[in-house]
Order: sequence, then C-alpha cells, then structure tokens
Amino acid sequence: MTKPILYGFFRSSSSWRVRLALAYKNVDYEYRSISLFKKEERSAEFEKVNPSKKVPAYILPDGKVLTQSMAIVGYLEDLYPDKNPLLPKDPYERALVREIVYEIVCDIHPIQNPALVAEMFPDNPKKCNDWAHTHIARGLKALETKLEETGMDSKGAKYCVGNKLTMADLVLVPQCYNGKEVFAVNLSEYPIIESIYKHLMSLPEFKTTVPDKQPDYEEK
Repeated sequence: MTKPILYGFFRSSSSWRVRLALAYKNVDYEYRSISLFKKEERSAEFEKVNPSKKVPAYILPDGKVLTQSMAIVGYLEDLYPDKNPLLPKDPYERALVREIVYEIVCDIHPIQNPALVAEMFPDNPKKCNDWAHTHIARGLKALETKLEETGMDSKGAKYCVGNKLTMADLVLVPQCYNGKEVFAVNLSEYPIIESIYKHLMSLPEFKTTVPDKQPDYEEK
C-alpha cells in the first residue's frame, strides 16, 4: 500500500473532521465509502478493519489502523507538526482548543448522534429531529458563552482560538453544518459561532470536503 486509506461516509461529521485534517495537511489518500444508511456495507469484512463497524477508519501505509476521528487528527498532527499546525504553541491556548474539541465531540455529538436517536425513537422521525435540535442548540449556546468569556465577539470572529485554524475549527464546522442543514438549528442565535462558521466555510479545505462534494454523496 503506497498511500493511506480513509473509510468514511459523506454524512458522518466524524469522517468530515478527518477529511479536513487530511486536506489541511495536504495528505493524499484513498477514500472508501461505508454507508451508515445501509447495514450490508458494515459487513464482516469491514468489521476486520473496525470492530465497532463505524467510520472513520484510517489505514496507514504499513497496514496499522486508527478508528477514532480525533485520534486520527492527532496522529496527523504528530506526523506533520510543521505542516499547517493544528495546535497553538501556547499551553493555555492548546488546552482551550482541546476543551472546545471535547465540548463538541464528547458532549454535543454523542447525544444527537442519528443512530442513537433513531434507536430511541424508532417510529417517530419528528421526535428524532426535535431531540437532536434541542441538544445541538443547548450545546452551541454553552459554547457561545465560553467563546464570549475568552474575550471574543461576533465582529469578524474567524477561528475558535487565536488567529489560525486549529483542531477546534475542524470539529465546529461539521457540527454546525449538521445542525443547520439537517436539524434546522438557527446559527444566528450564536453570533460568534456563526461568524466563525461563515469564515471557515469560505476556505478551500472546507469547500472541497463538504458532504455534497464527496463521491458517495446521495441527495435525500
């Protein structure tokens, strides 16, 4: 194998985080789609790659496998620390980046994960959407307050921490995109987050990795 392989899915925000890191680090890779909508694609063969049958899964050129999005992003940062670094040098700012990452990855995303919510309300799509909307909105409100407390305001806010792109931005955009496009969350209620989101979505790495630009994209 001459280049790494990314197993992902266009609608997976976890996969998008990795696509963004790969794009920002300018890493060439092979993409293989595993649909979260089709159980048959999460086969026994894929289970050998990732026992949880989830995406993303990242296969290194030597055959080693990483399966959690932020473990993969962290690996890419460690492998290419000087190529568009995703963590600030200042210890406090590094901690703040990780705090925002965990706020989204650990607190917001799991509670509104479509697979989990579908199990909770298997015959009620409206309750699924309402539940996801409520918990995304609650999480973004808390994050907006956190960003305000760091001294940030909505006038020209471009990044979550400092004046360069970090891991925090890689997780913010997929969460905001899903909230806005899938669950009708009104980002204007969170002006700092909305300003950051609009700026980031104008960058080439975000434009090329957006879900509807992926080879496995399916219009609902």
